[in-house]
Amino acid sequence: MHTGGYAEWTRRFEDERERRRVQGDPDWGQRARLHPAVWSSVQRFQVGEDGDGANLIGKADQAGDADYGQAVRLFVAEEQNHARLLARLLAAGGMPTLAGHWSDAVFVRLRRLMGLRMELLVLMIAEVVALRYYRALRDGTDDALTAEVAGRILSDEERHVPFHCERLHASLAELPRATRRPVLALWRLLLFAVCLVVAADHGPALRRLGVGRLRFVGDVMASSHAVVSAVLVPGPRSWTRTASESPGT
Repeated sequence: MHTGGYAEWTRRFEDERERRRVQGDPDWGQRARLHPAVWSSVQRFQVGEDGDGANLIGKADQAGDADYGQAVRLFVAEEQNHARLLARLLAAGGMPTLAGHWSDAVFVRLRRLMGLRMELLVLMIAEVVALRYYRALRDGTDDALTAEVAGRILSDEERHVPFHCERLHASLAELPRATRRPVLALWRLLLFAVCLVVAADHGPALRRLGVGRLRFVGDVMASSHAVVSAVLVPGPRSWTRTASESPGT
C-alpha cells in the first residue's frame, strides 16, 4: 500500500485552510448580476459541490493510511466550502439554491458502485470538468463578485487534481500493467460522454461566458492528457497548473 506523500498533502490542505481564514470571505455586500442562463448554471454546479463526503471518507479510511484519510477529510471540507461560496454568491444575486439535480444524483450513484478506485475515477471526471467551467466563469463575466468566487474555487481545484492523480497512480499500480492504459482509455471515454452532457446542459451559460460547446469539450479533453500522464508515470506531481488551461490561452 502506498503511504508516501499524504502527510505532505495534509499539510498543504491545512496551510490553505489557514490562508483562507486569514483572507476572509469575499465582500458579500456586493450585488451579483449575471444573465439568467448563467445563474441557472451556477445553481446546478452548487448542487454538485454540496455533500458530506461520508462515502469517500469511509473508503479512504478503509485504505489503511491515516494520513490519506485526513487529507481526504480536508479535501471534502474544501468542496463543502465551494458549495457555501456558491450559495452565498447565489444569495448575493437574489437566487435560491436547488434541492437537487439529476446530474448530481447520477454522479453520486456511479461513485458509490465500487471501491475507492472507482470513486476516485468518477470524481476525477467532475474535477477535470470543473477546472474548465470555473475558468470560464472567472474569465467570462464582468461581475467582480462572481469572478472572485470562481477564481477561489478554481485555485482549489488546481490542487485537487494532482492530489487525486497521486492516489490513482498508486491504485492503478496495483493492477496488471497491461490493464492500466485500457482503464484510463475507458475513463477518457466516460469523460467525453460527460462533457457532451455538460456542454448541452450548460450551453446557453457557456455561450454567455464566451466559450462555445465545442470549445468547452475540446478544452476538457485536451487537459485530460495531462491527467492520464500524471496517473500513469512515476511522480504524478508532473501535473502542472498549466494543464488546466486550454491550448492557445
